[in-house]
Amino acid sequence: MSAPVFLADTGRLAADRVLLDGPEGRHAATVRRLRAGERVDLTDGFGLLASCVVAEVLGKDALALDVLDRRTVAPAQPRIVVVQALPKGDRGELAVETMTEVGVDEIVPWSAARCVTQWRGDKKDKAVARWRSTAREAAKQARRAWFPGVADLVGTPQIAARVRSATAVILHEEATEPLTGLKAPASGDILVIVGPEGGITPEELDIFRAAGARPALLGPTVLRTSTAGVAAAAVLLAATGRW
Repeated sequence: MSAPVFLADTGRLAADRVLLDGPEGRHAATVRRLRAGERVDLTDGFGLLASCVVAEVLGKDALALDVLDRRTVAPAQPRIVVVQALPKGDRGELAVETMTEVGVDEIVPWSAARCVTQWRGDKKDKAVARWRSTAREAAKQARRAWFPGVADLVGTPQIAARVRSATAVILHEEATEPLTGLKAPASGDILVIVGPEGGITPEELDIFRAAGARPALLGPTVLRTSTAGVAAAAVLLAATGRW
């Protein structure tokens, strides 16, 4: 079984002995009940990975860890970026969690025209914070050295601007070309646009197509918006050789 992964800032990982305290230390010492001699991996979430062993348990919320070795993991290419229309209820966190686990590199919350859920005012900041927290915890669970970014909430014009600098596809049930037929680039961003429960409007589709995105059919069934992104990511991760 692989060692559990905890998050630590880059500066701490430069030392030969690392103090893991705060929420991460509390989780390691109290929830995971790690003891002296057990293996632990630390990462800064930006590719630096330190293999450690527990040297000492310092109460209920801290561990002293000895660093055995360090390595830097190169960022994967091409990057998989999923533009996720806001789902209803807690399905947004579910989408973020599963996409993080499979290896999506960035998740962009999108306020599409037909989204039932809308983030406004303080609700927007809290919702983005929840998505980022979910991505962080899922990345640790998945033993990732690179944690996915979760962008700020954007509208359709901002998505169209990103389409212009990426290989972009729109998941659409009326598309004639399958996603499996996409010729994936060796580097850069592959941008996958996932619409809301009510679907992408014709106007949104026109805007994205004019910017250079191509509609793509994910499969013979209609998936929920919260599962379409992870299914598309799995197809692309296999097609690019990342899996």
